[in-house]
Amino acid sequence: MQPSNDDDPHRVTRVTLVRHGRTAYNATTRIQGQLDIDLDELGHWQAQRMAQALADEDISVVYASDLARARETASPLAEVLGVPLHLDAGLRERNFGAFEGLSFADLDLHHVDAARRWRTRDPEFGPEGGERLIDFNRRSVDAVTRVARLHPGQHIAVVSHGGVLDAMYRAGSRVTLEAPRSWHIGNASIHRMLLSREGWTVVGWNDEFHLDDASDDLTVR
Repeated sequence: MQPSNDDDPHRVTRVTLVRHGRTAYNATTRIQGQLDIDLDELGHWQAQRMAQALADEDISVVYASDLARARETASPLAEVLGVPLHLDAGLRERNFGAFEGLSFADLDLHHVDAARRWRTRDPEFGPEGGERLIDFNRRSVDAVTRVARLHPGQHIAVVSHGGVLDAMYRAGSRVTLEAPRSWHIGNASIHRMLLSREGWTVVGWNDEFHLDDASDDLTVR
């Protein structure tokens, strides 16, 4: 897909970023990485509520990671908007290699040094068989930038993962890769950014108002 000849490549593109809904691994604090885990019951509810919250937006296309949890979150949004959904492997979560499937407690017990390097955000660290943080960060920002540049002057949605959204926040706020995360990225949360010729800018972060009444609509198990 290419921008039309009528589009000015210097126009600002609005990007609404969404983190996927909850999975059983999220609920039990296990590392998913690129394991292909479906949404749980609450995750599907969250996806529907997110879609309703964005139903009146002028979004022209939805992009999503090709992993099931992102695809299942993006599908209701594309459906309610009546716009195309494009899957892109570049939007996947970080490949955590040997960490995938482990709980945080498992890491601290059996992978002490590796867990320390991961938690302190060593840019050169990558779990065995996985991506280094510096490589993942570059891949994430490049992927979102690539799809946004296909739609200059338009409003698009990108449904991805916590790590990808963290990379985008850092790009838009000029926060270093090593800095501890002090911003929240909830499941099915909504985040807003702009892409201009000057680069990325964060204009709104971690909107979760559409999820406030979960206890009224769904018994969380």
